[in-house]
Amino acid sequence: MIVGIIPARFASTRLQGKPLKLIGGKPMLQHTYESAKKSKLLSDVVIAVDDERVYNAAKKFGAQVEMTPKDLETGSDRIAYVAKKLFTAEIIVNIQGDEPFIPGKMIDEAIEPLLFDKTVSVSTLAKRITTVDELNSPNIVKVVFDYNNYALYFSRSPIPYVREAISDKQKIRVADIYKHIGLYVYRKDKLLEFTTLKQTDLEKFEKLEQLRMLENQMRIKVVVTDHESISVDTEDDLDMAKLYYQRMQENL
Repeated sequence: MIVGIIPARFASTRLQGKPLKLIGGKPMLQHTYESAKKSKLLSDVVIAVDDERVYNAAKKFGAQVEMTPKDLETGSDRIAYVAKKLFTAEIIVNIQGDEPFIPGKMIDEAIEPLLFDKTVSVSTLAKRITTVDELNSPNIVKVVFDYNNYALYFSRSPIPYVREAISDKQKIRVADIYKHIGLYVYRKDKLLEFTTLKQTDLEKFEKLEQLRMLENQMRIKVVVTDHESISVDTEDDLDMAKLYYQRMQENL
């Protein structure tokens, strides 16, 4: 059984009450839930919340929702809390609650390595960077990976450093530079193992919990996708998401 879990925290630092922000009259969380339900490989989708307002909103639009403690430090801790109760689940998909229009195909792309290769325990997504703004934004996480598509490092800084490029535009042209899309697929036992590990130095420096996996020799398979997803972290991102949704509706 493959279960998608959407962690939804009310007290977002940069956008308070983010899951309940409206896009086209619907809470952002509802858009994420409805997008996730379009996956062909997920058996079920559950929302993991830490606030009664978010819990009630999720119930209102018909989602399966679980309340989790407020003191859990990360989204991974939140999904692990719920995953422990899912006795028949073998694979857990961490779907970020702030990606309201994530295509179901992207979710399926990330799941597939665990279905076809028993040695893969964790997978995630990456997409080639095409703009200088993406390259230089600390909010866009970059990833480098080896020839077998296993992650070597994640950073908020532009990586790799293209030494001979004379401009940022040239860096993008001459090198394959990838942004990380923060969707993770875990075998359940690996997720539960990961969330027992202490935070590591690199994780604390970069504020990226996936570095905890790499520092503890946990391999992450990277799936390169051509699909795009919009992540909402700020008011500006929310405005862009509203405009994107409006254009989607106009094209129906």
